[in-house]
Amino acid sequence: WRHSPLNPPLSSGLFISGPTVSAVKETKMSNVSYHISNLLEKMTSTDKDFRFMATNDLMLELQKDSIKLDEDSERKVVTMLLKLLEDKNGEVQNLAVKCLAPLVSKVKEPQVETMVDTLCSNMMSDKEQLRDISSMGLKTVIAELPLSSSGLTLTASVCKKITSQLIGAMGKQEDVSVQLEALDILSDMLGRLSGALVSFHSSLLSSLLPQLTSPRMAVRKRSIMALGHLVPCCSPALFSQLTEHLLTELSKAPPTSMTRTYIQCLATISRQGGHRVGEHLEKLIPMVVKFTSVEDDELREYCFQAFEAFIRRCPKEMSPHVATITQLCLKFMTFDPNYNYDDDEEEEEDSMDIEDVLDEESDDEYSDDDDMSWKVRRSSIKCLEALISTRRDLLLSFYSSVCPALLARFKEREENVRADVFAAFSTLLRQTRGGSSHHSLITAGSDSVMSREEEPAVTMLKKQVPVIVKALHRQLKEKSIKSRQGCFCLLTELAHTVTGALEQHIPALIPGIVFSLTDKSTSSTMRIDALSFFHVLLLSHPPQAFQPHMQVLLPPVVACVEDTFYKITSEALLVAQQLVRVMRPEVDMIIKCVFVSKVFSVTLKRLKATDIDQEVKERAISCMGHMVCHLGDHLRAELQGVLTIFLERLKNEITRLTAVRTIALISASPLKIDLSSILPEALSVLGSFLRKNQRVLKLGTLACLTALVTHHAATIKPAALEPVLSELPALVDESDMHVSQVSVTLLTCMAKACPSSLAKISSSVLPGVFRLVHSPLLQGGALAAILDFLQALVLSKTSNLGYSQLLKSLTDPFHSSQSSVDGAVIHRQSYHSVARCVAALSSACPKETPGTVAGLLQEIKSPGSPESARVLALLCLGEVGRTGSLGGSKEVQGVILEAIASTNEEVKTAASCALGSMAVGSLNDYLPFLLKEISSQPRRQYLLLHSLKEVISACPASSLSPHVESIWALLFQNCECQEEGTRNLVAECLGKLTLVNAAQLLPRLKQQLKAGDFLKTLQDKDINVRRVALVMFNSAAHNKPSLIRGLLATVLPHLYKETQIRKDLIREVEMGPFKHTVDDGLDVRKAAFECMYTLLDSCLEGLDVLQFLDHVEEGLKDHYDIRMLTFLMLARLASLCPAAVLQRLDRLIEPLKATCTTKVKAGSVKQEFEKQEELRRSAMRAVAALLAVPEVERSPSMADFANQIRTNADMASIYQSVQGGEGGGFGPAESMDMS
Repeated sequence: WRHSPLNPPLSSGLFISGPTVSAVKETKMSNVSYHISNLLEKMTSTDKDFRFMATNDLMLELQKDSIKLDEDSERKVVTMLLKLLEDKNGEVQNLAVKCLAPLVSKVKEPQVETMVDTLCSNMMSDKEQLRDISSMGLKTVIAELPLSSSGLTLTASVCKKITSQLIGAMGKQEDVSVQLEALDILSDMLGRLSGALVSFHSSLLSSLLPQLTSPRMAVRKRSIMALGHLVPCCSPALFSQLTEHLLTELSKAPPTSMTRTYIQCLATISRQGGHRVGEHLEKLIPMVVKFTSVEDDELREYCFQAFEAFIRRCPKEMSPHVATITQLCLKFMTFDPNYNYDDDEEEEEDSMDIEDVLDEESDDEYSDDDDMSWKVRRSSIKCLEALISTRRDLLLSFYSSVCPALLARFKEREENVRADVFAAFSTLLRQTRGGSSHHSLITAGSDSVMSREEEPAVTMLKKQVPVIVKALHRQLKEKSIKSRQGCFCLLTELAHTVTGALEQHIPALIPGIVFSLTDKSTSSTMRIDALSFFHVLLLSHPPQAFQPHMQVLLPPVVACVEDTFYKITSEALLVAQQLVRVMRPEVDMIIKCVFVSKVFSVTLKRLKATDIDQEVKERAISCMGHMVCHLGDHLRAELQGVLTIFLERLKNEITRLTAVRTIALISASPLKIDLSSILPEALSVLGSFLRKNQRVLKLGTLACLTALVTHHAATIKPAALEPVLSELPALVDESDMHVSQVSVTLLTCMAKACPSSLAKISSSVLPGVFRLVHSPLLQGGALAAILDFLQALVLSKTSNLGYSQLLKSLTDPFHSSQSSVDGAVIHRQSYHSVARCVAALSSACPKETPGTVAGLLQEIKSPGSPESARVLALLCLGEVGRTGSLGGSKEVQGVILEAIASTNEEVKTAASCALGSMAVGSLNDYLPFLLKEISSQPRRQYLLLHSLKEVISACPASSLSPHVESIWALLFQNCECQEEGTRNLVAECLGKLTLVNAAQLLPRLKQQLKAGDFLKTLQDKDINVRRVALVMFNSAAHNKPSLIRGLLATVLPHLYKETQIRKDLIREVEMGPFKHTVDDGLDVRKAAFECMYTLLDSCLEGLDVLQFLDHVEEGLKDHYDIRMLTFLMLARLASLCPAAVLQRLDRLIEPLKATCTTKVKAGSVKQEFEKQEELRRSAMRAVAALLAVPEVERSPSMADFANQIRTNADMASIYQSVQGGEGGGFGPAESMDMS
């Protein structure tokens, strides 16, 4: 039976004896106990290998889920394992400890307690080995105790046992190692199970505090750790007690080593206890500030660590102290008493070499091991970084105070500290970028759009760029790898933050990049960093900046492509791809052949290799593609070979997507590369890709085919396109509008470039296109693509697809009496789509227009035509008129007026649409007529104003300006109409009209606002005026946030006031026997909460988040609509400012819990059920977002609620269903549509 420890027996043989599966459980149980007693017996063997194997087998048994032990076996196993903990053999001891983990969940409570008792008493034994193994055992048990509500009683009782014993052990001053073990175990326990120990918190606190004065440093350190774990869950009273204790002790001015401990403890509890420190800061800050003046470097370091913790955890409460702390940081970040920085370091670089030699010697003189001043510098710089990252609102003041100071520290001599200086400066750059969401990486040449609205911080940063480069470019050549990496990271951030900022400085940076790529001692990560910075530089700056330096730049990049490490090769290929673009941004530029051949040969080598990393394969294809595209005329004989390789890669599943994109790139090249050798085969392969399920591949293939058909139609035989055409019908379908749009664009290219290939289209893909036109989902890009296609098709004169044919297919479904497509009723949207298609056809064939118009008029007039046909004819007439091809025909005006007077709502609406469209097409013919009708026909005003709105929206300002005065006057006549709908329409028209000439009209519009000032409207007596003022504010916050950022301080109090429920606006209405409450304030509250939601996105830095949360908290208990909104806000806040949310967690959980656990009354209507279900899902999404915040389950109430969700089947299933998607199930689709 004997095995070596490395070769344990197969435990499957253990159940061989015994009856079949269907036998009774008892047999199984007795089998298990028989088998286990066998193992236990072997554990008493004198041979250590037997003991080892038996323990190993036992462990495998215990790990099985199915194992059930009877009481007797439980007792025996526990006793035996505890005995083995004292085994002479170390390996057996270790295995016995491992067995404890699965055992905790398999045995009943009394046995766990026996285990814990024995382990605790062993922990205080005199034998060191037994002590160590027992404390390992205790940690193992603690890690396995169940957290679920069912196992909490066991956990609580075990914890109580351990805790009381540990408190005893901590008091054992005479034996430090016992104290250390006890503190260590306590930290573990508090970290995992602090909630179960609430009853012990105060006794733990009182036994931990004395340990802070222990003569042994290690004991103090571990006590601080344990206190850190105690803080998140303890009651506010205990927290205050702890803080007060530290304050009292510090105020007694203890010896420096004690002060260090107390300050360190402060920093730890601030980090762990977070916002709770906030209320004590007034007393703490002056105390800590005082200690920075004590001449002790480590103490100063701890002071700054405490400041950093305060800043990160309570940014708001720290506001009054920011100035003080900034001053301290600036003072101590230069604190280096033992070293004299030469002020003449800024000398010219020619003297660099001599300096280098001197520098090395002088550095050695100062490598004084006792010099701790670097710790002070480092901690003060980290503290500054915390300030920069939490207070974006102070960014401009940081640029005037902190930025120059950080720049001056780029010369820091300690490598680690210098890395922190770089990190802090990078944070400043990231914060600068954070305000302007449009910067991701702005490629060269797109700056014209940007220059309009530059943030003031960016302007200040631009002035500093020369200083930054001057300070960094030398360090790029230093030996220190850490420094160079810091420089590259910082420069990368800079390139991302300010477009083209480094253009003038590229000559200064190039030697540094080349040095990092060629230096033999450079590590591979350093090369990768240098390459990736170079890549960003190439993307964000214009090609001409690099052209003079190609001689220097190419060789090191080419060498990196040949590197043996695949990550370097892959980065280098990206860079090479950009360099190819730089060599020849314009087709007619002359380039040096030697450059081309260098890059070509190394890339070709990588392209041919099949046994390399996937990423290298893809980037080699892509890089070679760019070479063919930009430099193809220089490759002459090599070109065909390369194209053949591309065809091979196209057929390979792993590289096909990259190959598709590359062929698309090459086919659109201005060099007109000849692809005839691979075209026929490539087309059939590409056709087969359209069948694949992979959407990205489909879209890439369609784009590639479009490029091929557009640029290479002459070399494509119609038959070669058949495999492609046969796949298209399946792709033109409303289930994926984007794929449909791209497919229709491809058809358009075919119709223009090789019309003969479309001969059989009417039976294949055309019906699908018409189905799409009749689909309610068609709009935007897909509709535009279909309009292009129909025009291209009718002009291509393909057999049997003439104008009348197409027109008939479009309009046929509207003429049948049911007016349906495939049995479904036609949707309103499809009327508009068909009308646009008819107008597109008629503008492509102007000769046919008069006939079409006559037919449409006939259709509208004829009493026999169904409603759907008349509505469609009116809309078609309008769209044809929009192109201006109707002229001012009196007949048309008469027909329209008659239709507007119709009794049929649909016909009336269509007529008002048509009139607006025609007026857009010929203003002078229709506008005066329209204005006259609005004045003289009060009953039809609403419809005619709709027509007018269309005219104002769609006409260019230049053509509208002569008519502005007459429209303006007419609108103001109708301002005070009785109908609210009409008033709203007038308002829309006025707003759109003002934009035609804002400089003149806006002041006139403001005069009409009697209140004059927007703020006054927020305080208007009329609740409707207040509501509309909020709607306007919301629109401004959404579309032009810069207008309102300055007003927030004055507007927010009024906004928050509107979120409150007002009893005086709630009334009871009697409806027959029922009483029904109506809340007149609901709409204004909803408007206020919608504004709050928008402000989160656009003006977060202007909000006091805690005050904001007070109102969100009220909204969580409000009406259905408002609760839905506040759930969304809460989820948003959890990701934007988790610290503030954690601060308010306990108050926010109650309303969420209430919503998640509500049941609808039995017998309620279906809507009630659905509403409640939607509320619960929405609340659960907010809960999921909260649970995604790190450290959230430290809050006892949250941990409890999370447990409740896990254990309640109904809630657990809702939670699971909202978990889909990222960020706790909070995908973009869930955010509110504010358009």
